[in-house]
Amino acid sequence: MSRYELVVVGTSTGGLHALTRLLARLPAAYPLPIVIVQHRSKDSDERLTALLQVATRLPLCEAEDKEPLRGPGVYLGPPDYHLLVEPGSLALSTEEPVAYSRPSIDVLFESASYAFGSSVIGVLLTGANQDGTRGLSRIKERGGYVIVQDPASAESDYMPRYAVKHVAADRVLPLEQIASELMARAEEASPR
Repeated sequence: MSRYELVVVGTSTGGLHALTRLLARLPAAYPLPIVIVQHRSKDSDERLTALLQVATRLPLCEAEDKEPLRGPGVYLGPPDYHLLVEPGSLALSTEEPVAYSRPSIDVLFESASYAFGSSVIGVLLTGANQDGTRGLSRIKERGGYVIVQDPASAESDYMPRYAVKHVAADRVLPLEQIASELMARAEEASPR
Protein backbone atom coordinates (compact mmCIF):
# COMPACT_ATOMS: atom_id res chain seq x y z
CA MET A 1 0.00 0.00 0.00
CA SER A 2 1.31 3.45 -0.93
CA ARG A 3 2.27 5.82 1.84
CA TYR A 4 0.51 8.59 -0.09
CA GLU A 5 -3.19 8.81 -0.92
CA LEU A 6 -3.59 12.16 -2.70
CA VAL A 7 -1.76 14.67 -4.91
CA VAL A 8 -2.78 18.35 -4.87
CA VAL A 9 -1.42 20.72 -7.50
CA GLY A 10 -1.59 24.50 -7.64
CA THR A 11 -0.68 26.85 -10.46
CA SER A 12 -1.45 30.26 -11.91
CA THR A 13 0.22 32.21 -14.74
CA GLY A 14 1.66 29.71 -17.24
CA GLY A 15 -0.35 26.90 -15.69
CA LEU A 16 -1.96 25.50 -18.84
CA HIS A 17 1.42 24.81 -20.40
CA ALA A 18 2.86 23.39 -17.14
CA LEU A 19 -0.17 21.19 -16.40
CA THR A 20 -0.28 19.89 -19.97
CA ARG A 21 3.37 18.84 -19.78
CA LEU A 22 3.04 17.35 -16.29
CA LEU A 23 -0.13 15.34 -16.97
CA ALA A 24 1.19 14.07 -20.33
CA ARG A 25 4.07 12.38 -18.47
CA LEU A 26 1.87 10.44 -16.03
CA PRO A 27 0.69 6.94 -17.02
CA ALA A 28 -3.00 6.12 -17.44
CA ALA A 29 -2.75 3.87 -14.39
CA TYR A 30 -1.29 6.52 -12.05
CA PRO A 31 -3.05 5.35 -8.88
CA LEU A 32 -3.43 8.49 -6.77
CA PRO A 33 -6.23 11.02 -7.28
CA ILE A 34 -4.88 14.39 -8.43
CA VAL A 35 -6.74 17.55 -7.44
CA ILE A 36 -5.77 20.75 -9.27
CA VAL A 37 -6.41 24.43 -8.72
CA GLN A 38 -5.48 26.62 -11.68
CA HIS A 39 -6.24 30.31 -11.16
CA ARG A 40 -8.93 31.22 -13.68
CA SER A 41 -11.47 33.97 -14.17
CA LYS A 42 -15.02 33.47 -12.92
CA ASP A 43 -16.41 33.50 -16.46
CA SER A 44 -13.93 30.86 -17.67
CA ASP A 45 -15.51 28.10 -19.77
CA GLU A 46 -14.78 24.37 -20.21
CA ARG A 47 -11.86 24.90 -22.61
CA LEU A 48 -9.26 24.37 -19.86
CA THR A 49 -10.77 21.00 -18.99
CA ALA A 50 -10.92 19.99 -22.67
CA LEU A 51 -7.32 21.06 -23.34
CA LEU A 52 -6.01 19.19 -20.31
CA GLN A 53 -7.99 16.04 -21.17
CA VAL A 54 -6.31 15.95 -24.58
CA ALA A 55 -2.91 15.97 -22.81
CA THR A 56 -3.54 13.04 -20.45
CA ARG A 57 -4.68 9.44 -20.52
CA LEU A 58 -6.05 9.84 -16.99
CA PRO A 59 -9.78 10.53 -16.62
CA LEU A 60 -10.21 14.26 -15.97
CA CYS A 61 -13.24 16.27 -14.89
CA GLU A 62 -14.21 19.57 -13.36
CA ALA A 63 -14.87 18.84 -9.68
CA GLU A 64 -18.40 18.87 -8.31
CA ASP A 65 -19.57 19.40 -4.74
CA LYS A 66 -19.56 16.19 -2.66
CA GLU A 67 -17.96 14.24 -5.52
CA PRO A 68 -16.23 11.06 -4.29
CA LEU A 69 -12.45 11.24 -4.52
CA ARG A 70 -11.02 8.27 -6.41
CA GLY A 71 -7.86 7.36 -8.27
CA PRO A 72 -6.90 7.15 -10.98
CA GLY A 73 -8.40 10.48 -11.86
CA VAL A 74 -7.78 14.21 -12.14
CA TYR A 75 -10.16 16.75 -10.59
CA LEU A 76 -9.96 20.38 -11.68
CA GLY A 77 -11.27 23.27 -9.58
CA PRO A 78 -14.16 25.02 -11.36
CA PRO A 79 -14.10 28.78 -11.93
CA ASP A 80 -15.31 31.05 -9.10
CA TYR A 81 -15.38 28.29 -6.45
CA HIS A 82 -12.86 27.27 -3.84
CA LEU A 83 -12.11 23.55 -4.11
CA LEU A 84 -11.67 21.73 -0.80
CA VAL A 85 -10.69 18.18 0.03
CA GLU A 86 -12.66 16.30 2.68
CA PRO A 87 -12.03 12.72 3.80
CA GLY A 88 -13.08 10.72 0.72
CA SER A 89 -14.72 13.55 -1.24
CA LEU A 90 -14.45 17.07 -2.63
CA ALA A 91 -16.37 20.19 -1.67
CA LEU A 92 -16.97 23.54 -3.35
CA SER A 93 -17.26 26.86 -1.54
CA THR A 94 -18.15 30.43 -2.47
CA GLU A 95 -16.30 31.94 0.50
CA GLU A 96 -14.41 35.18 -0.19
CA PRO A 97 -11.36 35.02 -2.51
CA VAL A 98 -8.02 34.23 -0.86
CA ALA A 99 -4.90 35.96 -2.22
CA TYR A 100 -7.29 37.58 -4.73
CA SER A 101 -8.20 34.15 -6.07
CA ARG A 102 -11.21 31.86 -6.10
CA PRO A 103 -10.32 29.07 -6.52
CA SER A 104 -7.40 29.49 -4.13
CA ILE A 105 -4.41 27.16 -4.01
CA ASP A 106 -3.99 27.80 -0.27
CA VAL A 107 -7.58 26.71 0.41
CA LEU A 108 -7.06 23.47 -1.54
CA PHE A 109 -3.70 22.68 0.07
CA GLU A 110 -4.81 23.48 3.62
CA SER A 111 -8.00 21.42 3.36
CA ALA A 112 -6.04 18.49 1.92
CA SER A 113 -3.53 18.66 4.78
CA TYR A 114 -6.35 18.53 7.35
CA ALA A 115 -8.20 15.70 5.58
CA PHE A 116 -5.19 13.51 4.69
CA GLY A 117 -2.33 14.61 6.97
CA SER A 118 0.98 13.00 6.06
CA SER A 119 -0.59 11.15 3.10
CA VAL A 120 -0.66 14.28 0.88
CA ILE A 121 1.78 15.29 -1.84
CA GLY A 122 1.62 19.02 -2.57
CA VAL A 123 2.94 20.36 -5.89
CA LEU A 124 3.30 24.08 -6.63
CA LEU A 125 3.98 25.14 -10.21
CA THR A 126 4.41 28.39 -12.14
CA GLY A 127 2.53 31.50 -11.04
CA ALA A 128 2.69 35.21 -10.36
CA ASN A 129 1.59 35.63 -6.74
CA GLN A 130 2.08 34.12 -3.27
CA ASP A 131 -0.94 31.79 -3.30
CA GLY A 132 0.06 28.25 -2.37
CA THR A 133 2.95 28.97 -0.01
CA ARG A 134 0.82 29.02 3.15
CA GLY A 135 -0.90 25.81 2.07
CA LEU A 136 2.40 24.08 1.31
CA SER A 137 3.55 25.04 4.81
CA ARG A 138 0.50 23.26 6.28
CA ILE A 139 1.17 20.15 4.19
CA LYS A 140 4.80 20.13 5.37
CA GLU A 141 3.82 20.72 9.03
CA ARG A 142 1.47 17.73 8.93
CA GLY A 143 4.13 15.42 7.47
CA GLY A 144 3.16 15.54 3.79
CA TYR A 145 5.56 15.70 0.86
CA VAL A 146 6.22 19.04 -0.87
CA ILE A 147 7.40 19.51 -4.46
CA VAL A 148 8.01 22.96 -5.96
CA GLN A 149 8.77 23.60 -9.60
CA ASP A 150 12.29 24.92 -10.05
CA PRO A 151 11.72 28.66 -10.61
CA ALA A 152 14.23 28.57 -13.48
CA SER A 153 11.88 26.23 -15.40
CA ALA A 154 8.70 28.22 -14.64
CA GLU A 155 7.00 30.49 -17.15
CA SER A 156 6.29 32.83 -14.22
CA ASP A 157 8.83 32.26 -11.45
CA TYR A 158 7.36 34.42 -8.66
CA MET A 159 5.10 31.78 -7.08
CA PRO A 160 7.65 28.95 -6.95
CA ARG A 161 10.46 31.32 -5.96
CA TYR A 162 8.39 32.66 -3.05
CA ALA A 163 7.54 29.10 -1.94
CA VAL A 164 11.16 27.93 -2.07
CA LYS A 165 12.14 30.91 0.10
CA HIS A 166 9.47 30.21 2.75
CA VAL A 167 8.90 26.43 2.78
CA ALA A 168 11.42 23.61 3.25
CA ALA A 169 10.38 21.73 0.11
CA ASP A 170 11.29 18.06 -0.14
CA ARG A 171 12.14 18.53 -3.80
CA VAL A 172 12.62 21.54 -6.10
CA LEU A 173 12.52 20.10 -9.61
CA PRO A 174 12.40 21.20 -13.24
CA LEU A 175 8.91 20.69 -14.66
CA GLU A 176 10.04 17.68 -16.75
CA GLN A 177 11.11 15.75 -13.62
CA ILE A 178 8.00 16.25 -11.48
CA ALA A 179 5.96 13.41 -13.05
CA SER A 180 8.69 10.83 -12.39
CA GLU A 181 8.93 12.07 -8.78
CA LEU A 182 5.15 11.66 -8.41
CA MET A 183 5.40 8.12 -9.78
CA ALA A 184 8.20 7.27 -7.34
CA ARG A 185 6.20 8.64 -4.40
CA ALA A 186 3.07 6.72 -5.45
CA GLU A 187 5.10 3.51 -5.29
CA GLU A 188 6.61 4.34 -1.90
CA ALA A 189 5.33 1.80 0.60
CA SER A 190 3.57 2.83 3.77
CA PRO A 191 5.80 2.39 6.86
CA ARG A 192 4.68 -0.49 9.07
